[in-house]
Amino acid sequence: MGRCSGRGMAMACLMILMSCMVAPTLQFTVFTVGGGVGWVPGVDYNAWAKDKPFKVGDWLVFDYPSGLTVDEVFENDYNTCSTGHPISSDNSGSTPIPLLTAGLHYFMCGVADYCAKGMKLAVNVMAKSTPLPSHATNASSSSPPASD
Repeated sequence: MGRCSGRGMAMACLMILMSCMVAPTLQFTVFTVGGGVGWVPGVDYNAWAKDKPFKVGDWLVFDYPSGLTVDEVFENDYNTCSTGHPISSDNSGSTPIPLLTAGLHYFMCGVADYCAKGMKLAVNVMAKSTPLPSHATNASSSSPPASD
């Protein structure tokens, strides 16, 4: 019959602890566009987004009534409210969009004149910061001292 020694148990605990330190932490935020109002005409979505810290890995959720759309578009199409070539378009009433890359992302309603009346959103997505491992050292402190 096998026995688990104190040393074996300590090693198992150490391995579990190390795997917890190495495993990435899955932290993201789900932003419902427009808050409780949702994706509807008459809301200043850029004011809504202004102070929100969007990061890579976060999600936008657009909730809206039938007859509206969510189009992800290029900057020029956003500025001119052109619906000709969206990156993606959805009219399901609830559109989840993962923010996969850093930078500006542009959204608008593709229904005639809604974008021109302000139903559009630009979000600036920041890269997710990666914490340094606890054992990281400053490069200058690891150099040997200069000799005289």
